Amino acid sequence: MTMRTGRYHHGDLRAALLERAEQTLREQGVEALSLRELARALDVSHAAPSRHFRDRRALLDALALTGIQRLTTAARSGLARSGDGFRERVFVFARAYVDFSAAHAALLELAFARKHDTSVAEELELAWQPVKADLHALIAQGQREGRIRTGDADRIGAVIFAAVHGVATQAAGGQLSGPALDQVFDDLLTHLLRGLAPGAGDEPLARSAAPVC
Repeated sequence: MTMRTGRYHHGDLRAALLERAEQTLREQGVEALSLRELARALDVSHAAPSRHFRDRRALLDALALTGIQRLTTAARSGLARSGDGFRERVFVFARAYVDFSAAHAALLELAFARKHDTSVAEELELAWQPVKADLHALIAQGQREGRIRTGDADRIGAVIFAAVHGVATQAAGGQLSGPALDQVFDDLLTHLLRGLAPGAGDEPLARSAAPVC
């Protein structure tokens, strides 16, 4: 019996599996994903996908990694096209993140809402590092220019990321779109940067007090 894999080189089949899996994820949801169905859709043997993904969970982890890498690329590309002004750079960087999340909601859910195999957790974390590095650099720019209060850039970055990710999640879920999304996004960044500016609230955030029993 001949194997129906001849039209794919080794790397090409993996890419084709991921492309088809993302299409299925987008159109039918995560529950519709299976290695057997992907093999049938690509007209390869049932065993062929297992050469690249040992099981369904490995496929989902690979999709999550792909999503993070592409989201990172989108955010960094937006930043590269922006001007030198701090406010513009923050808005462009954050909006690229939100827009990608809205356009690829299923990938965003895989990246954040599903448990991942411990063997790929480090790889997924490393995929986020370019975004974190760019955000850290933006905060450092804001601090140099007196636009953001002094303090731990990582803590400030965590606040900004959490806020922007909240809008991205709502956009991905369809709760925000069009002019409403534009308004909420602009208001969020405006108030966020205003709150992080040097001034009366420049003191470092104190740790939450222990609850009184």
